[in-house]
Amino acid sequence: MCICYLICIAKKNNGLVDMFWGMGFVGIALLNLVYNHSKDIYSYIFTILIALWGIRLSVFLGIRNWGKEEDFRYANWRKEWGQTFYWRTFLHVHMLQGFFMFIIALPIININQSAIKSTHPIILYTAIGIAFIAIAIEGIADYQKYLFRKNTLDKEAFIQSGLWKYSRHPNYFGEILFWWALFLFASQYSNWYISLISPVVISFLILYVSGIPMLEKKYDDNIAYQAYKKKTSALILWWNK
Repeated sequence: MCICYLICIAKKNNGLVDMFWGMGFVGIALLNLVYNHSKDIYSYIFTILIALWGIRLSVFLGIRNWGKEEDFRYANWRKEWGQTFYWRTFLHVHMLQGFFMFIIALPIININQSAIKSTHPIILYTAIGIAFIAIAIEGIADYQKYLFRKNTLDKEAFIQSGLWKYSRHPNYFGEILFWWALFLFASQYSNWYISLISPVVISFLILYVSGIPMLEKKYDDNIAYQAYKKKTSALILWWNK
């Protein structure tokens, strides 16, 4: 995250921090796998899941953010913080993300540092299946929004097609679903209860802090979005009202 900070300062774009989020977890998974002396086939499968999720996310965000304008959330902080911008950015953006990365990575650390305590194939394969579905949902939603933004000149416009017809934030739905799938996987390992903090924290952040609330605040005065908001599920893919 310190390296990430220096790159963001050099490029004058704190939005690039999002690129390092996914790859940070991939690094944590690989590091803990290397030092796990009791690893089994499930440890490798689990690490592959993390790699698929993290690499896809980082590549997508890298393509989306590199050379582009800074995300409005970070741009607003740049204005608000003024002369304290550099140290507040280091602490409030990069170190804070590093802290949450560690907290959310607890199931990754636990699985790749522990021996499996019980093997229930149904639970493990269900967790793997849900994780793949979650990665697919998140990837499709991100790609649909990317194409929409690429072909739309109106910055106030918002996507209402594809998965976004059934959820205002299908990408976040995929994200939350992924971490709950990892917790289900981790339930087969020693000290599984430690892993519960991960999906709880990521769900809380997305639902109440830096995810949905911050993004939707941008559309408070947008009448069309308010109409879309009334008829469309906030998170879970569901039929419109």
